Amino acid sequence: MQSSATTAPVTRTPVHHPDLADVPRVDFVLLALAVSGVAFSAPLISATAAPVLAIAFWRNCIATGVLSPIALLRQRAELRELFTTGRRTLLLALTAGVFLAAHFAMWLPSLRMTSIASSTALCTTTPLWTTVILRLRGHRAPRAVWIGTALAFAGVLLLTGVDFTLSPRDLAGDGLALGAGLAASGYFLLGSEVRRTVSTTAYTFVCYATTALLLLVACLASGTALTGFSGTAWLQIVLLTGCAQFLGHSLSNRVVRTLGPSMVSTAILLETPGAALIAAVWLGQMPPVAVYPAVAVILAGLLVVVRANRST
Repeated sequence: MQSSATTAPVTRTPVHHPDLADVPRVDFVLLALAVSGVAFSAPLISATAAPVLAIAFWRNCIATGVLSPIALLRQRAELRELFTTGRRTLLLALTAGVFLAAHFAMWLPSLRMTSIASSTALCTTTPLWTTVILRLRGHRAPRAVWIGTALAFAGVLLLTGVDFTLSPRDLAGDGLALGAGLAASGYFLLGSEVRRTVSTTAYTFVCYATTALLLLVACLASGTALTGFSGTAWLQIVLLTGCAQFLGHSLSNRVVRTLGPSMVSTAILLETPGAALIAAVWLGQMPPVAVYPAVAVILAGLLVVVRANRST
């Protein structure tokens, strides 16, 4: 029997971009605070007199501890459903935690092996890795995205070339920072999938707890000291958790609904020059002059990628 049904034309739903004139001014202030919180992350890590793996563990452990009463009281039913019937979603959330642990395990050591400017610039290549991963999964990207990707990777090659002339240690730090950016892209892609059906609180609780547990295992396996730090070091770890984990990430998630992902992603790119400026003033860390043009090329490429993704 021949079907008489006709195929309806496929239409693409236009992406809504917020009218910035209607956005409350307080959201711009919150975005500025979020960028500032993220920018302080790298200098704080470099200044803290504690092993980097221990810093990564305590940062996620403290965040999990703060989230625990909220998640276990307000999202108890959701968590129960996630652990009983949402096996695939739970696996994705746990895997996101694995990627986040890998991100911290690579990025934090890189901050003590190469300059803060180089490390943050290479770590913020996450949008590029995300574009490549999505392309491998069959998603087509506009030409401008690939132009921006090529430009950013040219900056990466320029930057690693500069660090190669400095020392193998700087170059190894660059490699770790790039790996951290790749791990972060896996974390964000999996997180965006989980967030379709799971609340932010429930997801971050599971993810941060997984990350903290894996980093604890890494610390114990490597013999990394988890205690015995000075009061100043503990204060810096708490400040790091507040600045990067809650101020930076939480406020970014808060304003992305009104300002849109394009503006928030573009603003977060200011982490690199912000962290470099803070490191120069606070820590007296001045990287070689040749680093700055390379960082500028990377940021320019990332900006092209973000703006091109906005038009899709």
